[in-house]
Amino acid sequence: MYMGNVKEQYWKYALITILLGLGVLLFFKIIPFLGGILGAITLYLLLRGQLRYLTERRRMRPLFAALLLLGETVVCFLVPFTLSVWLVVSKIQDIRVDPALLLDAGQRMADLVREKTGFDALGSENLARAAAMLPRIGQFLVGSLGRFAVNVIVLIFILYFMLMGGRRMENYLYTLFPFNDPNKDEVLNEIRTIVKSNAIGIPLLAVIQGVVAMAGYFIFRAPDPLLFGFLTCIATVIPLVGTALVWVPLAAYLALTGDWVHAAGLTLYALLVITNADNLIRFILQKRLADIHPLVTVIGVVIGLSLFGFMGIIFGPLLVSLFLLCLDIFKKRYLDP
Repeated sequence: MYMGNVKEQYWKYALITILLGLGVLLFFKIIPFLGGILGAITLYLLLRGQLRYLTERRRMRPLFAALLLLGETVVCFLVPFTLSVWLVVSKIQDIRVDPALLLDAGQRMADLVREKTGFDALGSENLARAAAMLPRIGQFLVGSLGRFAVNVIVLIFILYFMLMGGRRMENYLYTLFPFNDPNKDEVLNEIRTIVKSNAIGIPLLAVIQGVVAMAGYFIFRAPDPLLFGFLTCIATVIPLVGTALVWVPLAAYLALTGDWVHAAGLTLYALLVITNADNLIRFILQKRLADIHPLVTVIGVVIGLSLFGFMGIIFGPLLVSLFLLCLDIFKKRYLDP
């Protein structure tokens, strides 16, 4: 009897060791495709209700339902997003900066600062280095297109099989959760709520704030308002600094070129309108979609961007929220009397 227990324990822990080893190996190998995998999970959670409607109420075959929802994904998400990325990257690549003009304007500003304060704030060497960085940024963005295309293919491939699996896949994963049934339901509801909230709320916030910023760029005659409006959309997901990454350099550029009136106007517009619009829209979306604490969102995005890249804006807050949820479950289960 004793030898039987030893063998059983050996088999159990050997199997756990093999699973952990293979899991770690596979995880490091799929890191380059993590964006596509997380994107497929996000889209599945968004399409899950439609899938159940088609297969359970309309009695559509899973193959046809999966193909229909894949077509919806490509038309409504992948095509517009891919075209936007391609147009912005090509436009940035075509930008030609005249170093002489930039140095001349920067030198005038440096002379003014030196005359008023005695401090050499803008050296010509720093300005030349900044001008030389712009073509490198364009090259980096172009090089990222290849990785983006691969992740799009991975996303479509995985999403297809997730849609084909449907409820059977969900039931299998449900049995693997290390909780009792009420806690499993709580965790799954938290996952669905946060993913839907971030997947819908963050892009919607970015679009609205980009449009608000673009209006200001048109009013105050910033260069290429459409391009910088789109870049403002992207900058909204960056914690703490956000849209200031775009409008601060634009206002500085207007000032460097001598257009002080529009530079001051854009700065005031950004501080009074763009920033407050961000806070107002976030407040409304949080109440409508999911009442997530702002600190969870900020910490989650910071962690998620470093772990998962762009998809970290969705799965970073999810990780923080799940950690807090598991901590609360542990407290109620084992610590509370």
